[in-house]
Amino acid sequence: MAQPIPLTPIEVAEMLRAASELLQIELGALPTQLLGWHPAAEEWCIKQVLGHLIQTEQTGFAGRIREILASEDPQLDALDQNEEALKRNDCAREAAELLEAFVLLRNESCKMVADLPISDLQRGGWHPDVGFMRVADLLHEWVYHDRDHIQQIMANIQAYTWDNMGATQKFYLS
Repeated sequence: MAQPIPLTPIEVAEMLRAASELLQIELGALPTQLLGWHPAAEEWCIKQVLGHLIQTEQTGFAGRIREILASEDPQLDALDQNEEALKRNDCAREAAELLEAFVLLRNESCKMVADLPISDLQRGGWHPDVGFMRVADLLHEWVYHDRDHIQQIMANIQAYTWDNMGATQKFYLS
């Protein structure tokens, strides 16, 4: 199997925009009780996933890329995502407010990513947990990260509807 060709900044920007649009459509259709529902005690509700996406938009991806481009040998910070989620208290916030904040940040990020010159893709910084991270690495992780959390949101929706499926659950059991 051939190695995948790296995505260009413009392709990444389009994929980031598509993820934002998907979230707006999907979350706009969900009832309030589902947005704050936890599938298990230690699992995030959809509002917490949104809060996490906001934080990673600010500090994990766009923030790190800006930091890398602003200095010669940046030392990047690690984040404890569960600790940060508790501090943000996203469960108590309105989902519409969270989604609006995410969309505004994402729009800015898409412009920044689309405008990245190819020469900046090899620049990087040092992360305490993973070592040297290039801008190109972060762009690809960003696409992956979005899809990972979209899957998490979809799994929450599926878990929420499961108990009310009656006999049709049998279609999904191995």
